Amino acid sequence: MSEDLKQAALDYHANPKPGKISIELSTPAETSRDLSLAYSPGVAEPVKAIAEDPENAYKYTAKGNLVAVITDGSAILGLGNLGPLASKPVMEGKSLLFKRFAGIDSIDVEVEAESPQAFIDTVRRIANTYGGINLEDIKAPECFEIERTLIEQCNIPVFHDDQHGTAIVTVAGVLNALEIQDKQISEVKMAVLGAGAAAISCSKLLILAGMKPENIFMCDRKGVIHSGRDDLNQYKQAFAVDTDKRTFDDAIDGADIFLGLSGPDMVNAEQIKKMADRPIIFACANPVPEIMPDVVAAARDDAIMATGRSDFPNQVNNVLGFPFIFRGALDVRAREINEEMKLAAAQALAELAKEPVTQEVLTAYGLNELTFSKDYIIPKATDSRLLGKVSYAVAKAAIDSGAADGPMPANYPLNSISEI
Repeated sequence: MSEDLKQAALDYHANPKPGKISIELSTPAETSRDLSLAYSPGVAEPVKAIAEDPENAYKYTAKGNLVAVITDGSAILGLGNLGPLASKPVMEGKSLLFKRFAGIDSIDVEVEAESPQAFIDTVRRIANTYGGINLEDIKAPECFEIERTLIEQCNIPVFHDDQHGTAIVTVAGVLNALEIQDKQISEVKMAVLGAGAAAISCSKLLILAGMKPENIFMCDRKGVIHSGRDDLNQYKQAFAVDTDKRTFDDAIDGADIFLGLSGPDMVNAEQIKKMADRPIIFACANPVPEIMPDVVAAARDDAIMATGRSDFPNQVNNVLGFPFIFRGALDVRAREINEEMKLAAAQALAELAKEPVTQEVLTAYGLNELTFSKDYIIPKATDSRLLGKVSYAVAKAAIDSGAADGPMPANYPLNSISEI
């Protein structure tokens, strides 16, 4: 990052006042009567109503449109374990995105926890305040157990976006890339570099979408995760395959798909040349991908390439998913965000990329034309149709799968945030 950009980032966060979020009043608070209704004595009435029926909390408080973004700061956005307080700008940024794209009120919570169990206990005790919980920047493998336990113990959606948000957008892109490359998901082979939270979640959702587990060759620092290894935790063990492949070189040889969720410059042109015809390459390490698009283009003119960066085509960007996934889940009072809802979100994203691109998107990106093709397999973040299409797909999947306590809202599909 240039010095100018570094200073601009600091100035952005400092001015016009520190931070990126604030709390606003949603009801009048000007007159004596306003204040007597907002607090004493009027507030006693909703208190009694909620005590009589807890469901009234959704009627009389902000709970139903409030998401907590919670972290322990152990895996901050490519920067590692810098602690909870250092993570606060990232968590505020996530809250900003919830509000900007889906009209969801969000507050960040940074937890000092001496152990995963302490973190779980803290979050469980405050969960009732919120309509949903977005877990963020928690290192693997602890994040798996933390999320699993909180889903079991909380009656509201708990969603670790580093896992599932990445997976949902990745699956959307892969489905469209397979269609363009004329390949079937049930037949392709995939090499995965990285075996952390995102890689495991992406692989799980791709299996749900139709990929065969035996065709996924996941690699960690020691090479291919195979059935002969005795050093695997339970999460990696689920992807141990019976194969004679041992190195990443072996895994990528003949692979139809490369999925990178590891680190910068981990893959070279010679390895890309070993892939099958019409390969699909998702190099998602940020800010520097496993291999740069120009290197891929020089090595393979038949490849489809995606990265996590906004300055290249096909950005795998979580903001395409989590705001609208929570919007749909909140609006039908879902108790969880299950696999059916995740896959529905991925499929909705994939379908949107095939629709004619609106002028608002073209203007935002300075383009004259954009159509479904190898350079456009994932929707752009500024596409206002994301709100309606993804939230509706998620809400419908929640209802169909029995995860929802409420009906489909009368104003669905949403056309704009103003309808919320």
